[in-house]
Amino acid sequence: MEKLIYKYLALAYGQYFNALSFVSKRKAAEKAFMLYCTPRKGKVLPHQKEYLDSAKHQIINAANTDIQTYKWSGTNETVLLLHGWESNVFRWKILIEKLQEDNYNIIALDAPGHGNSSGNILNVPLYTECANVVISNYKPSHIIGHSMGGMTTIYNQYKYPNPGIKKLVSLGSPSELSEMMDHYQNLLSFNDTVLSGLETYIKEQYEIEVQHFSAARFSESIAQKGFIVHDELDLIAPFSAAEKIHGQWKNSSLFKTSGLGHSLHQEEVNQKIIDFLKS
Repeated sequence: MEKLIYKYLALAYGQYFNALSFVSKRKAAEKAFMLYCTPRKGKVLPHQKEYLDSAKHQIINAANTDIQTYKWSGTNETVLLLHGWESNVFRWKILIEKLQEDNYNIIALDAPGHGNSSGNILNVPLYTECANVVISNYKPSHIIGHSMGGMTTIYNQYKYPNPGIKKLVSLGSPSELSEMMDHYQNLLSFNDTVLSGLETYIKEQYEIEVQHFSAARFSESIAQKGFIVHDELDLIAPFSAAEKIHGQWKNSSLFKTSGLGHSLHQEEVNQKIIDFLKS
């Protein structure tokens, strides 16, 4: 029933944007963009609170957002964790425990609009600006990102090349913004006028071209070692995204899983990440 309600709600939004585009193409694009960037969940749940509260570190202001950081101290190298869409730092609990076994110094952050951070929207350019401020503060040697956090990890290293970063890990990351916009259009069934306005709006706001915003293209210039993990049956981000990124990232390796889903929490994946960091 919930999926059915969500489907019809999405179509209703699409029809609204279509009607609005006849009055104002820009207004329709702006509202479509805000809907796309507004998470429906991701705030801290009751069962997550105690674990996260125990590791709260400083709040860092970036891009007019108060970013909550977390720290699990260790004497080994510093690892930064970037979660994905509609999630928060709690999603890393199993990997954090694994990293602690090797005494890594672990830093994580709640993205804008998620967890204990402020804000109402999230997108990769915004996430990147916030992540880069955190990186400047904590100077991690390695960055691990899941889904949107993986795309942000790649885009950040492309936009702000950092020789202090040694290794990058991308888990279930999408690659092409154009494909994501096509999926959004198909989901809501809005017309090409809205899509065109949306692309123009994104260019005005973030100075990026939708057709050229590509994790695969960004990774081409990255010299650091990369480890890409993706499930071939991923229903959220297609496995083809990992193949594209790996194809352009000369210093990367690709670990294909089957049946582990999009979240990639499993022991097998976590051990592979640890092995990569230690190699």
